[in-house]
Amino acid sequence: MTGIDVVYACAGLGALCAAVLPTALAKRPLSLPMVFLTAGLLVFLLPLDALPALDPVQHRSVVEHLTEICVVIALMGAGLAINRPPGLRAWSTTWRLLGLAMPLTILLTSAIAGWLVGWPPAVALLVAAALAPTDPVLAAEVRVGEPTDEEDDEDEVRFALTSEAGLNDGLAFPFVLAAIALTTASATGWSAEGLWHWVWSDILVRSVVGLVVGIVVGRLLGRMFFQASWQALRLSEHREGFVALAATFTAYGLTELLHGFGFLAVFVAACTIRNAERGHRYHRVMHAFTDQIERLLTAVILFLLGGFIADGGLAALTWRGAVLGLVLFLLVRPAVGWAVQIGGRAAGKERTAIAFFGIRGIGSFFYLAYALGEAEFAAPARELWAVVTFTVLLSVLLHGVAATPVTARLDRAGPNGPGERHIEEEAHPG
Repeated sequence: MTGIDVVYACAGLGALCAAVLPTALAKRPLSLPMVFLTAGLLVFLLPLDALPALDPVQHRSVVEHLTEICVVIALMGAGLAINRPPGLRAWSTTWRLLGLAMPLTILLTSAIAGWLVGWPPAVALLVAAALAPTDPVLAAEVRVGEPTDEEDDEDEVRFALTSEAGLNDGLAFPFVLAAIALTTASATGWSAEGLWHWVWSDILVRSVVGLVVGIVVGRLLGRMFFQASWQALRLSEHREGFVALAATFTAYGLTELLHGFGFLAVFVAACTIRNAERGHRYHRVMHAFTDQIERLLTAVILFLLGGFIADGGLAALTWRGAVLGLVLFLLVRPAVGWAVQIGGRAAGKERTAIAFFGIRGIGSFFYLAYALGEAEFAAPARELWAVVTFTVLLSVLLHGVAATPVTARLDRAGPNGPGERHIEEEAHPG
């Protein structure tokens, strides 16, 4: 039996499991990521010759692009699924998580990494930025479901985590770029000009480009899908789900060509398309297609991640690096995520759930692979991969076990659970 034969067998079984397991595991404290990660670990421990493995150090470019594709497709699916129209008040929890929780998490994690692990500032900032965003891929267990006609049928936890995951992947990029600039400037020295370039170009300009391109592409495609006078262009009548991929890669590719944040553009484009005709069933068709592709890519990546762990991927993990992952996972994100919601839409238990489910995943691998391809950092690459892999492994296991009981409790509370009652009581006291 050769390695390629095992690949074919695993591909077939994996695709079958990706279709069967979401329903089979729906009421159990297990998740799809847990199953595929474990499967990869077990298969790669077998005494098989020529079994292809994916080493992120040796195959950095492959890892970067594979995770990149998975993330952008997940972002499109997340944007299409959100029923709540964008707004300052309606999305207030999201703005708190993005504007306060994420920068504070990066700041605290980088400070702890520098003190505990002894990394230089650039390395500490890179790891903190890579691990800060809530992942749109592995957060599938606590995301909103398929698109519906009702704007208010989403509980605050699912909505907040979905919208946060959709936007923070793009907004974490400036901090990754700052880490790259910091390690590059270590030889020549940091300057006020470099700081201004980061603020102006890497934060403001790239964010605006991503936002504008996402809105423009979303409006043009939304108009074409639902309102085109030529029937051949009115794709909503043809029920072709793969058109979601066209929207995804059009928004992403154009934004990247213009040096904007493509992740941000994809999510904004998806939300804009959704707003073009909110009640149309075509959104479900596109969402179902992206969900299927996302599940297949997630299965592949997590299977290979299990193989990486089986081949000694955590060998470079030090106890200090492991503690860093635990502190971020169990202390920094929960505490910061809870604190920034004080006075917001979410009530006590909802606030706790949102703070706890700061899921780490595929996006973290992309950021690390991207940064290591752009600059040399003053820390062994295998050590950085080991810390990020360990933290993602924690998230897959602990969040995977907790997701089903938590979401079941949310479902019993209903769409107008404690968070909505809290808002109503504030608006109508008495």
